[in-house]
Amino acid sequence: MNLSARQLSDISLPARIRDMLDRSGVTSSSLTIEVTESSLMSDARQATSILRALRTMGVRLAIDDFGAGYSSLALLQRLAVDELKVDKSFVTNLARGGSDQTLVPSITGLGHNLGLRVVAEGVETAATGAWLREVWCDRLHGYLVGRPMTADAVVARLDVEPASSEPRLRVVNS
Repeated sequence: MNLSARQLSDISLPARIRDMLDRSGVTSSSLTIEVTESSLMSDARQATSILRALRTMGVRLAIDDFGAGYSSLALLQRLAVDELKVDKSFVTNLARGGSDQTLVPSITGLGHNLGLRVVAEGVETAATGAWLREVWCDRLHGYLVGRPMTADAVVARLDVEPASSEPRLRVVNS
């Protein structure tokens, strides 16, 4: 679930999310909250407090579009996030070489050294996907994996996909 800067200033948000989780029967550890670095800048203290409350509930936290905004290593420590999502601006041109082929493995290594899962956004080609697997990117996100779909299409796909311990499909509100 993506949260906006406005939502990160709402002190009632953790209680509302707890209520939704309780009503739906979904475990808190099944929910990943994604925030962009820039969404934390308007009221960093309030946003950090809200995210810590969510983290205490067992909700997973991800920094979305990592590297595109105000990247801060202190932010990674302060929030105790679970996941880094490498911004697609670093992924799109990987096949062409250049500095992205240095930056992406560096971000992946940093994430892994901090015990985080690393997700590459904007993966559109098999060549890019293969390259990202070589640098130990944990997950791929983009058109290579699947195009945006309606809620009904997601349900239909889940009904025909075999069950596994690792989710094959991740619903993202984009």
